[in-house]
Amino acid sequence: MDRINSELKAIPEEKLKELLKVAKESALIGSKVLKKYFNKLRNIESKGRKGDLVTNADIESEEKIKEYLTRETSYISILAEEAGQDEKVSDLQWCIDPLDGTTNFVHGYPFYATSIGLLFKNIPIIGAISIPSMEEIYWGCIGNGAFCNGEKIKVSQAKSLEDSLLVTGFAYDRFQVLDNNYAEFCKLTHKTRGVRRGGAAAVDLAYVASGKIDGYWERGLEKWDLAAGSIIVKEAGGYLSNYPSGDFDISTGRILACTPSIERELKYELSDVKPLEKKYYD
Repeated sequence: MDRINSELKAIPEEKLKELLKVAKESALIGSKVLKKYFNKLRNIESKGRKGDLVTNADIESEEKIKEYLTRETSYISILAEEAGQDEKVSDLQWCIDPLDGTTNFVHGYPFYATSIGLLFKNIPIIGAISIPSMEEIYWGCIGNGAFCNGEKIKVSQAKSLEDSLLVTGFAYDRFQVLDNNYAEFCKLTHKTRGVRRGGAAAVDLAYVASGKIDGYWERGLEKWDLAAGSIIVKEAGGYLSNYPSGDFDISTGRILACTPSIERELKYELSDVKPLEKKYYD
């Protein structure tokens, strides 16, 4: 990490600001498409896994974002949820989630977002998340803080786990894998003021960054789920790690994000959970 921070100094501050502006505009471009289609969908298809859906809104949002990013930053590679990785090779990589919370969107449940993250050698450095239903846009840039609609944000001041409100999610492979987060959800529901399941990782992370939620953990995520939200949480003063232990590594698909004051308790409780037995699903 020290080496990455040293290399990042080679990127001028003005350049980072330009790229942040591009990220914010990209998120707004995507969310504008989503607002157009909300409750007016034409095509809903399955990607082959139970519960994993794609719509014409996802596709159009991603296409417009990619067109903009290619025009403005042609030298940066792009990883997008629907189209995958492009052929460019660079230390910088845009990660696009054109519609995070597709299942919510399909059902007219307004908990969804467009998420744009920028990685430098696999380390998140810039993020922008637009939540259309709330008319909010969150953003963060390494070393420059985190914001929502222009106002600086920070994580909550929760003092203990029992005073905390948490949020989590369940990966698409939960139907096949017993280590699926159900047991963690049950245990922490009894250890806190409550645990929510929002259904959109980007929104969950934005809410941790702004102090609406005190902590979040999940497994089975992709880079585009985490790239934007993780840097926003970090710049808002939050704690990031793998779960139940280890340093945060976006490639693992696992994250624990919380206010630092509950980090030790939350990691302990997560590490102490055993997966539910198969009999509970039969």
